[in-house]
Amino acid sequence: MTERIDVNETGREALAALFGIVKYLSKSPLEESLLHLIEFRVSQINGCAFCLDMHSKDLLAMGENPQKLFVMDAWREAPFYSERERAALAWAEVLTKPGTCVVPDAIFEETRKHFTEQELVDLTFGIIVTNSYNRIKIAFGANVGSYKAGQFKVN
Repeated sequence: MTERIDVNETGREALAALFGIVKYLSKSPLEESLLHLIEFRVSQINGCAFCLDMHSKDLLAMGENPQKLFVMDAWREAPFYSERERAALAWAEVLTKPGTCVVPDAIFEETRKHFTEQELVDLTFGIIVTNSYNRIKIAFGANVGSYKAGQFKVN
């Protein structure tokens, strides 16, 4: 999809609000690689090509195992993910897939085993902001393939 509206320019003030969450998350105790894995999975569920390109490039540049990206859609059956990653992926899916009105107790309890309350809140905001960016890119288009690894890194 080509870019329909330059949302980085036209929506600058609104995007600044979302970027505030990204900036907050850069100081989170959550591992950067875990956040990128979650962002990749959420973008995969939403079908956001720009974000998939971006997160895959960032993950590979960080030295992530490419197998995790190749089989992400079947993460439950693949041996490449830690228990913490699996809990985060389940949490991301339940908060992203349409039709979820209540997080099942079993998913919440399993996720709580692997994350502190603060980490779980941060993980949730990471999922929320990724869903928001996905929707923006899907609505207004983006130059898929143009992203350079680390381009949007927050310092």
